[in-house]
Order: sequence, then structure tokens, then C-alpha cells
Amino acid sequence: MLRDTRSLMGALFIPLLMIFLFGYALSLDVDRIPTLIFDQDQSAFSRDLIHQLGDSRYFQIIRYIDREKEIDRALNRDEALMALVIPEGFAQQVKQGRKAPVQAVFNGSDANTTTIAVGYLKAVATRFDLNIQQKRIQRAGLKMADMPVELRIRVWFNPELKSRHFIIPGLTAVIMMSICSLLTTLTVSKERETKTLEQLISTPITSGELMLGKLLPYMAVGIVDMILVVGFGVFVFGVPFRGSAMELFIVAVIFLVGTLSWGLFLSVVSKNQLQASQMAMVTVFLPSFLLSGFIYPIENMPLALQAVTYLVPARYFVSILKGMFLKGVGFIYLWPEILALIIYAVLVLNLARIKFTKRLF
Repeated sequence: MLRDTRSLMGALFIPLLMIFLFGYALSLDVDRIPTLIFDQDQSAFSRDLIHQLGDSRYFQIIRYIDREKEIDRALNRDEALMALVIPEGFAQQVKQGRKAPVQAVFNGSDANTTTIAVGYLKAVATRFDLNIQQKRIQRAGLKMADMPVELRIRVWFNPELKSRHFIIPGLTAVIMMSICSLLTTLTVSKERETKTLEQLISTPITSGELMLGKLLPYMAVGIVDMILVVGFGVFVFGVPFRGSAMELFIVAVIFLVGTLSWGLFLSVVSKNQLQASQMAMVTVFLPSFLLSGFIYPIENMPLALQAVTYLVPARYFVSILKGMFLKGVGFIYLWPEILALIIYAVLVLNLARIKFTKRLF
């Protein structure tokens, strides 16, 4: 490792690069939706509706248009996600107490964002309707009745509902799972390609000592990577860490034992580094990214895939990190996930040991 300084630097800085890129690129927050306005009415009521839309942080009015064809052009070029069309006679219909239709045209190529945007628009329209009704009642000399239900919302653990606070802990698990398994995946396969494996076999050290020599340096690198990634998430992205640092360290060591052992197992059964890295991609990165609950909720997956997720160690580590980061809980609440990681680490470590011995001696 010390002679191969480029690989060592890559092992230390690639996780930081990944969390920087993914942390800024991945966001589930939907705000500042680019919006076009086609106001054919040009009345005080239409301007009031547009003003309420622009005051909301969820919509950003990029420009006003005066031709309907511009809507097609903007949506086709992805310049806007929504276009609001206020027809002529809007104000007159509102004054007469009749329904005043307003058209909203959405770019539905991103179904998830569009669904959220529709909900935001309905909320703005409802507030606009309530303001009009309140003004009518006040002009009539009446008092608007209080609503019977008073909803008081309190959000625990992530009160600002920032998706970054949700993504960074899960991203930490995925990065550590991918990088650490890839590190040990290339150990034995690289020895085999450089023709130094026979020299190792001829030495008097036992297979257990050789395996330990392959794991311990990368364990140290993995711990350093974990410290860097967690520190980057806390101090750069501002994700709160409310748990115990010692408990996180213990869980990280357990997780690294299983992850590094799996990479070592893949390295033993692979014929070369390319095959080893491809196997790591299929068995580690893709399951960790897609089946760990990092982005896609496990409960929304088909039952067959939900069963498969129990075999993905990143699932348990993601749950542990979210609990420690956001909830501040420890072993008392997270012991089922920690027990699953211990079982995984013991099984994979023994599997690597058996295969290691069988292949080398």
C-alpha cells in the first residue's frame, strides 16, 4: 500500500469526492419550480393569484408569455416544468361567485417532481380561494367561522424536512460498502496478475496470518475513510450527528469486517482484477445503492425484492446511521440491525477464510 501511493490516495479521497458529488447532486427537495405565466385576463385578481404563486418558495416565475405556442416550446426544451394559463374573464367569474377555471400545464417527464408540484399548486389555489371567501364575508358584515379542526404539526428528527439530512447518512453507508469492498477485491487478484502470489505461498506464514495481513491495512484505511466521510457530512453539509461517536466507531468496525471480508472472498475466486471489480460492482455497489433503502423505500418494493434486501448489509448500516445521525439512538434501539451486521461479518469472514485456505494451500 505504501509503495502504491496512487491507490492509497484514491482510497482516501475517492470517498470524499463521491459524497461531495452525490451530496450536492442528489436532492429530493422540490422547490423553485420553473414556471411560465400566460395571463390573458390582466386583472387585479389574476395578478393576486400570480403574486401568491411567486411568493411561495416552491415556484419560480421565469417569464411571462403572450402566446400559447411558447408553452410547447418551453416544455419541450425543459426550460419550464409548469405553465399557468389564466383565461380572459377570470376576474369577472370570480366576482360573480362562479367557478373560474385556470389551466396548469405540466412537464410530466419527471413524474415524481410533477406530482409534488401539483400538490403545491393545489395548496396555493386553496389559499387564494380562502382569501376571496374571507373578503366576501367581511364585506357582508359577517364574521368567518373558525375551522373546527386546528392541525398542529410537529416534525421530529428533521424538522426542516431537508432531504440532505436524509441522504447523507445513507450515502455514507453506500460509499463505505462500495469503496472498502473494492479495496480488498483487488488484493489477491493483483498478486495473481503480477506473479507474486507464488512467492507468498512459499513463505512460512500461515493462511490466517496472510489473510490478516491483507485485511488489517485496509481496515485502517476504512476507518480513516469513515471519519472523513462522517466529518464531511457533519461540517460541510450540516447534517446533525446526535448519537454516540464511540458506538458509531464500534458499529463501523463490525461493518468493515464483513465488507472487507466479502471483497477478499471475491478477490480469491476471481481470475484477474477486471473480473474482481465487475463482481464487486454487481454484488456490492448496485445492491447497496438500490436495495438498501438509501433512496427507494423498501416497503414500496415488491415482496420478492423486500426479501432480497435482508441479504444486503448496507440495509442495516443505512438504518443504523440514520438512527444515530438524526434520532440520536444507540445500541438499545438498534440492536437488531447491529446483530444482523455481526452475523454477516462472522459468516463472510469464515467464508473468506475457508476459500482463502483452499485456494492458497
